[in-house]
Amino acid sequence: MLFKKKAYARAGLIGNPSDGYFGKTVSFIIRDFWAEVTLFESPELRISPSERDDSVFDSIEELTRNVRQFGYYGGIRLLKAGVKRFFEYCQKNGIPMHDRNFTLRYRTNIPPQVGMAGSSAIITACWRALMDFYGVEIPKEIIPTLVLAVENEELGIPAGLQDRVIQNYEGMVFMNFDREHIARNGHGIYEELDPSTLPPVYVAYTTRLSEGTEVLHNDLRGRWNRGEIDVVSAMHQWGDLAQRVRDMLVAGRGREIGPLLNENFDLRRRICKLSQGNVDMIEGARSVGASAKFTGSGGAIVGTYEDDAMFKRLKTVLEPMQVAVLKPQVLPVA
Repeated sequence: MLFKKKAYARAGLIGNPSDGYFGKTVSFIIRDFWAEVTLFESPELRISPSERDDSVFDSIEELTRNVRQFGYYGGIRLLKAGVKRFFEYCQKNGIPMHDRNFTLRYRTNIPPQVGMAGSSAIITACWRALMDFYGVEIPKEIIPTLVLAVENEELGIPAGLQDRVIQNYEGMVFMNFDREHIARNGHGIYEELDPSTLPPVYVAYTTRLSEGTEVLHNDLRGRWNRGEIDVVSAMHQWGDLAQRVRDMLVAGRGREIGPLLNENFDLRRRICKLSQGNVDMIEGARSVGASAKFTGSGGAIVGTYEDDAMFKRLKTVLEPMQVAVLKPQVLPVA
């Protein structure tokens, strides 16, 4: 039997990066981009490479292009770590597993290293395929914590729960990562929101600025651990912005959230060193009246716009900067 499972890219609408620091966020799925894992029974357990795992190239220029686009690590390490952690979870919880082997393959069109959660999408899709293959059911609210452990504990990738939550719940979700609740229950408080309450939103991205989430989060983590007042205060402010946006969306005031998105980025700019290319994207979007902030750690932005005329102006300003602009698909096509 063949199992095919997808997980989608995401945009952190508001509150990030406080999700890794007991804050609050609102995120939505971007169905335009996805990671798909295919699993089928085979005599041996095999994990097949994808384009991002290439080790044979036509030239030194081709190797350099590949590294610039995908980094030094492909998806095989994500799948191997995901399978290992899945097996250990089943063992720990006394879940029986049959002894049949399988082959795993993956493919993805999520732009790499631009803050759209491409790595966690591969692991999430992998776990979905494994759960079907072994007939295992795991509570929905627990899966993000397990996927995060694959990255944090197995691979040493610093990250928070936000990406894994939205990729499991899909649609749009308000997340409260209350420290005591997580300690008590192993997960945050997740509230599914109606995506129809969103105002017109755009996502824009470039691979020219690609950098792994480690680049930003390692610095913030150290400053947080040292109790730096500006960073600790910022985490509380980002969480407050997320709460306010959630309340506005629920109250039908989605068209009023743009200034809060801008505030989210402005706070980030005050406490973090950002590349000029990332700042140029933000300022370019704002120059036509749109709001703008990072979707994640940089390389992609999300914001609100008023109408199609403003969206066209966005494209006119950003596309010459080698920035693609789209209206993200959040819900499945009916």
